[in-house]
Amino acid sequence: MFLRHLLKNQERIVVYLPAQKCHKGVIEAIQDKLHGQAQDADFLKNLIYSGAIDICIDGLNEVTAETRAKICQFVESYFRGNIIMTTQPLEWIPPSTAKTYYLQPLEQQQIQEFLISRQPRLPQDAKVQGADYAKACTDYLTEVFQQQAKEELDAIRRILSNPMDLTVVALMLSQGKHPNLFRLQEQQYNLMAAEYLKEWNQEFPLKKFSAAVYEMRLADKQALPADEFYQVAMSLSDEKYKMVVSRQWQDKKGEAQKEWYFRHDKIMDFFLVQNFLGETDAAEGLLVDRMGDPRFRGVYFLLATLLEIDAAKKLREELIQYAADTKDNTVSNTFVQLLRTR
Repeated sequence: MFLRHLLKNQERIVVYLPAQKCHKGVIEAIQDKLHGQAQDADFLKNLIYSGAIDICIDGLNEVTAETRAKICQFVESYFRGNIIMTTQPLEWIPPSTAKTYYLQPLEQQQIQEFLISRQPRLPQDAKVQGADYAKACTDYLTEVFQQQAKEELDAIRRILSNPMDLTVVALMLSQGKHPNLFRLQEQQYNLMAAEYLKEWNQEFPLKKFSAAVYEMRLADKQALPADEFYQVAMSLSDEKYKMVVSRQWQDKKGEAQKEWYFRHDKIMDFFLVQNFLGETDAAEGLLVDRMGDPRFRGVYFLLATLLEIDAAKKLREELIQYAADTKDNTVSNTFVQLLRTR
C-alpha cells in the first residue's frame, strides 16, 4: 500500500516490479516493460546508476532465495540509484548498501479505533451494531491483550496489525462471534460453510474446490474457476464473509464479464492448505515437494497451527533440515516461532 501511495504521488519516472518478474534479473525485468531504444541495456544501466529512474520492487518474500540474491546483487551494484524494496517479515540478509525500515505493529488504541471505524462497512443486518458493537470491540481487545506470554502477545499484536485480519475480526464481532486469532480463516470458513449448507442444501465442496485452487496456484492464475464453482463464489463473496471479491468489465464485443478473486493471499492459503492435510500419500508428498516454493510459504505457516502437534513437530524437523541443506531458512524460522506459540 505504501508503494501504491508513493507511485501515485511521484512526479519522477518510476518503474514498478513485482519481485517474481525479476527471476532473470532486474535489468531484464525492466527491459520487458519497454520498447525501442529504451530497451538498450547500457542506456538503462546509465539511467539507473545516475538516479534518473526510481525503482520499486515489491514482494521479496514471494520469490526464491536465488531471485532474492539476484535482486540484492543488482541493488549493491547500483548503489547510487533510488531503489525501494518491500517484503513481509523475512529471514534474509539485505543488500549491504540498504537502509532498513520496519513497519511497526499497531498500538491497542489504534487497533480499537480501526475496528470501530469498520462499522459503516459492516452488513446492514449485523446482529451487533452501534454502541453494542463498540463495546464488543473494547471487551474483546481487553481480553486478548491480557495474555501473559510475551511471544503469544507479540503474535497477537502482529495479527491485529493486519488490516485484512482486523476486518475479519470486525465482521465476526458484528455477528456476535468470538474470533480465534490463531485460526481466523478456519473459523471464518466454518461460518460460511454452515450457511452454504443452509442456502444450497448441500455440503460445501471443500476437497474439490481446494484441489482447483491448488491447480490455480501452480498455473499462477488469479481468477477463480467460477463456471465450475458458481455457488461457491456466491457464498464466498457474501458481505458477511467477503472471502472473495468480484471484478466486472465489458469485453470487446460489449458483453458484460465478471471474475472472482480471493480477497487476500491468506484466504487462498486456507484452501491451499487443505491439500496438505491428512495422512494420504499425496498430502505427505506435497509437504516435502513444496518446501522451496515461495508460492506456498503461507501454507506452511498455517500448517504450524493446523497439523496435529506430533505431525507439526515432525514437519518442523524436516524444514530445519531443508534450511540446513539449502541455506534458505525463510520458512523454517517462522514455522518454529509459530509452533512455539502452541
